[in-house]
Amino acid sequence: MRPLTDDETKALFEKLAKYIGWNIAMLIDRPDEQYCFRLGKDREYYVSESIMRKAVSISRENLVSLGTFFGKFTKSGQFRLHYEVWVTPGGEMPFLYRNNVLKAHLGRVTEDVPAHSGVIGFGLASHTTTAMRAPDPTGICVLHQADVGEYMRDEDGEGIG
Repeated sequence: MRPLTDDETKALFEKLAKYIGWNIAMLIDRPDEQYCFRLGKDREYYVSESIMRKAVSISRENLVSLGTFFGKFTKSGQFRLHYEVWVTPGGEMPFLYRNNVLKAHLGRVTEDVPAHSGVIGFGLASHTTTAMRAPDPTGICVLHQADVGEYMRDEDGEGIG
C-alpha cells in the first residue's frame, strides 16, 4: 500500500466533495485518531495510521485488504466509488430530515452491495442488493448516517452528530 499522488488525491477529494461536502476534513483529522488514504492494486482504502503502521510488516503479496474500501481508480485515472445508491426525488427530502431510505425511494443501486456496507455520503446499506429488490416498498434500504446538509441544520453549533 502506498500513499496517494497529488492527482489521485485531487480525483478522490473531488468525488467525495460531491457527496459529503466540507466534511472531507473530518475524514482525515478525527478526534480519536489520525486516518489516511492508501492505494493498493488501484483500490482506495481508508485506514487508521496505527493499523497502517502495523500492516507494514505484511508483504504486499499477502496483504489482501487494509481498512475500509472506498472505491477504485480506473485506467484513465478517474475515481469510482464502490457502492452507490440513487435516491428518487421524492426520497430526497425525507432523507435530508434524517429519515432512512425506503425501498419506495430507491432509484438505483450498484450491483452486489453486501448488507451493512457503508454507502459514502449517505448511510449504511441495510440489506444486500437482491434483498433491496424485494417487493416490500416500505422496507428500509439505507440507514441514515450523515448527509451534506447536516452542518446547516446544526442549530447548537456543537458539530455534527
